[in-house]
Amino acid sequence: MTSAINPNNIDGTYPIAGQDNNSQGFRDNFTNTKTNFEFAAEEITELQNKAIFKTALTGTILDNNMNGSILSNAQLQDMSETLVNLGTLSGTVTVNYAAGSYQTVATNGAISLAFSNFPAAGAAGTVVVVINVTNASHTLTLPAAVNTTKLGIQGLSGNVITFASSGLYSFVFTTSDGGSSINITDTNKRLQPFNNSSEDLATATAASLAFTTSYFTTTGAETATLAAGVAGQIKTFAMFATAGNMVITVTNAGWKTSGTGTMTFTAIGQACTLQYVNNKWFCIGNNGVTFA
Repeated sequence: MTSAINPNNIDGTYPIAGQDNNSQGFRDNFTNTKTNFEFAAEEITELQNKAIFKTALTGTILDNNMNGSILSNAQLQDMSETLVNLGTLSGTVTVNYAAGSYQTVATNGAISLAFSNFPAAGAAGTVVVVINVTNASHTLTLPAAVNTTKLGIQGLSGNVITFASSGLYSFVFTTSDGGSSINITDTNKRLQPFNNSSEDLATATAASLAFTTSYFTTTGAETATLAAGVAGQIKTFAMFATAGNMVITVTNAGWKTSGTGTMTFTAIGQACTLQYVNNKWFCIGNNGVTFA
């Protein structure tokens, strides 16, 4: 802004020493001085209310709230983000975007995420949520607004994520329509592209979609199941030892016209690899397994 203070309207040479001076000159100087002080007070107050400060002014609390103003053509260095530790929780966990863009939570059971205070439609907002899964039985349920058709989200079935093991899992959520639709990015796969995981598949259980590989050793005739996967998902099965056949019933079997199919393992070393393509499991590699 242009300052209204005018130092030139004050006659610094008045009064002139050694002569009679008109009192109007005093009045003019006093009036202009008072007016400039008033301008200064207004401008200083406006700066106090609107300027960005490194530290709080005396008697105030620092609050550099930009109120949605654009900050452009800036070079950032040594910046940090506000960390919000939500604690150890189960049930519904609300991520308040306004509180900070990096939030953590530890599980004390299954959790369901909810979001609040995303930027209004037309502005993009991104928040990182890091989940400390303290037990592999704890699941994460995503709200309906989250796009769960994303490829490559490990352990995702419907809107529920099952974790292969305990540990830290990081997800990035982004929206540009006020949270009506939210995009999710699974950052964990950059470190663990196949989750580096396997399970010992017990009889009469469902093969976990969170594990890449399920292996088994039968002690008699055994059965298991495989649920529907997500597009592009890879799943491998292997028989380590056998004292009986293993029959796995597969939902959306690609070798059937529709419905379920079966895979039968009868000998040690038999294995197969499936991929979920166009809503069906297809065999993309097989060593001795019978499909029906």
